[in-house]
Amino acid sequence: MYDPRFLPICKEDLDELGWDYVDVIIISADAYVDHPCFGHAVVGRLFEHEGLRVAILPQPNWRDDLRDFKKLGRPRMFFAISSGMDSMVNHYTAAKRLRSDDAFTPGNKAGFRPDYATYTYAKILKQLYPDVPLMIGGLESSLRRVTHYDYWSDRLKPSILFDTQADLLVYGMGEKPLKEMIRLLKKGVPFSSLNSIPQTAYLAPKGNVPKNNHWEDLRLASYEECLESKRTQMENCRKVDIECNKWFQRRILQDVGEQTVVINPAYPPLEYGELDESFEYPYAREPHPRYKKRGNVPAFDMIKFSINTHRGCFGGCSFCAINAHQGKFIASRSRESILREVDLITKMDGFAGTITDLGGPSANMYNMRGRDQSRCQKCARASCLTPKICDNMDTHHKEILELYREVRNHPKVKHLFIGSGVRYDMLLQETDDEELRKDHEEYARELIDYHVSGRLKVAPEHTSDEVLKLMRKPSFTLFHKFKEFFDDECKRIGKRQQIIPYFISSHPGCTEADMAELALETKQLGFQLEQVQDFTPTPMTIATEMFYSELSPDGKPLYVAKTPEQKRSQRQFFFWYIPENRPQIRATLERLKLGKIGRLLLSRSAKAEGKEFFPSKERENNAEYREREQQKRHERSTALIPKKEKPRWTEEEREKFRREREERAERQRRAKDPAFNYGPKKKVRFGKKNPWGK
Repeated sequence: MYDPRFLPICKEDLDELGWDYVDVIIISADAYVDHPCFGHAVVGRLFEHEGLRVAILPQPNWRDDLRDFKKLGRPRMFFAISSGMDSMVNHYTAAKRLRSDDAFTPGNKAGFRPDYATYTYAKILKQLYPDVPLMIGGLESSLRRVTHYDYWSDRLKPSILFDTQADLLVYGMGEKPLKEMIRLLKKGVPFSSLNSIPQTAYLAPKGNVPKNNHWEDLRLASYEECLESKRTQMENCRKVDIECNKWFQRRILQDVGEQTVVINPAYPPLEYGELDESFEYPYAREPHPRYKKRGNVPAFDMIKFSINTHRGCFGGCSFCAINAHQGKFIASRSRESILREVDLITKMDGFAGTITDLGGPSANMYNMRGRDQSRCQKCARASCLTPKICDNMDTHHKEILELYREVRNHPKVKHLFIGSGVRYDMLLQETDDEELRKDHEEYARELIDYHVSGRLKVAPEHTSDEVLKLMRKPSFTLFHKFKEFFDDECKRIGKRQQIIPYFISSHPGCTEADMAELALETKQLGFQLEQVQDFTPTPMTIATEMFYSELSPDGKPLYVAKTPEQKRSQRQFFFWYIPENRPQIRATLERLKLGKIGRLLLSRSAKAEGKEFFPSKERENNAEYREREQQKRHERSTALIPKKEKPRWTEEEREKFRREREERAERQRRAKDPAFNYGPKKKVRFGKKNPWGK
């Protein structure tokens, strides 16, 4: 029976609504959860708000006779595909093992979405409805809009537009381009002519790209040129990364075969409050009732009582795709919109007085922006925080502190916890502004006093300065300072709380010696690490291109742990406290000649004896030690770096090699054929086969 709180998902729903057609069918690889944190729900409600008839087809079966793709009929305007969660990250671990669960599926069951979901759905739709326009979007499409390295197939792939032959790709957070697209379609503009909408991409015939006088063009090396050279691919990625971080971007062109991928520049950042509409559509705020018998949707349970305050992140971590998808500049909801959502949540079934999160990609970036916007509009810097916090960035926490207090004082809210990661480097900013220092300290104290559920998440990611530079993260010595402040404040207020640090192994540039240092430092700080992971190369990040090309962004050779054995050898250092790992760790430390680290790491009494050694602090305070360690690290890394990439052969060189191989094979055949073996044979004068003896 049709539930009017949701958009229709089957033919019976359409019949109950009395619809004989739909304008748009949205196909999602996630289960249908009508909540603003799920992309297909936001897009569906946006289309509905624009006056269209919308239906959602969640997790259709692609293995049978494709009846799911036929049950809603042919849409009047177009099909829209969103994979939701990236299907390959969803399916496989960093070690490429198949996962046994899927948090975006009822009952946490795997197997309800295909690999490369966007491509699979697009291929089926092009087969069944070749004349119906197809639009793709969401995370999977957005991060594959240019030539990219695909970790799971271990090869370079062209733009997803070329693979799917979709008519249009909407990248990033797509409310503005979608509204403009609907406006033009209502005016009667053909779908094939939608080539001037910002934040969209499309395919054009090679050499026949439509001109646009409003945008400057940036032409990348072609897909075929990237296949020939890893260095060329790295250069392409750097150019795209710079464009993603600009206020005013250029149009990107890249040839693939006989077509050109055209990526229009993104819209300028949203102003304060522009984001409100997307969060205030009439959502049911729960999974579709058809899933009741199949179980809960774990991804929804996790965010059910949490509130998103903003999008974007100016941290610019090299392994993170937020810059490429949401942008560097912060787009914040208005205070009034957030408080209205607090009221809605307090009225939801099961609400017991606890809001589990109030944040975004980073907890403490709400409504932060540059003091002088004209400087931001000219800036292409990837990170506003590293290597040093930009002097134009206003890092005052006053607005978010006031928001915390208002939510905390709501009559139905007992607890407000911050579940998003906190950028502690902003709180420890070096500044001569006494008022700013007090602001940072006030935020840190209030966060620790009222908004930690027992564990505070932070992400130092590593302890090695060289690896942190490649990650675009601050020095680990800042973590030491923050932990000291955190422990002192917890002691002052009489609460037993923990910091939970996140770390990554096998990041490009990271060696076993770096991981040994990480293990030692975290042990001496009292951690037995839990929140850890192997580096997973995801499309459209600088770190992924470093992994593929084995080059640093400035083009220097770089060591990368790629094989399962290399990754396992680094990962074992996270778990130095497990007895079974100790013999292997000891052997590795002996091979690396890290005696001092080995003695302290594997000792059970070093802490009681007052013996400790923090390499990160030693590097900061001792210039001689720093230079010596940099030299040692360079020598170790150089020894690990593989030989230079061999240039690929041209067709002429390949043909020459083939001819020489055939001639060599013919000579060998003749040598064995009696018909060609006439005349006296040469005597072998030396060796065991010498018939003349010694």
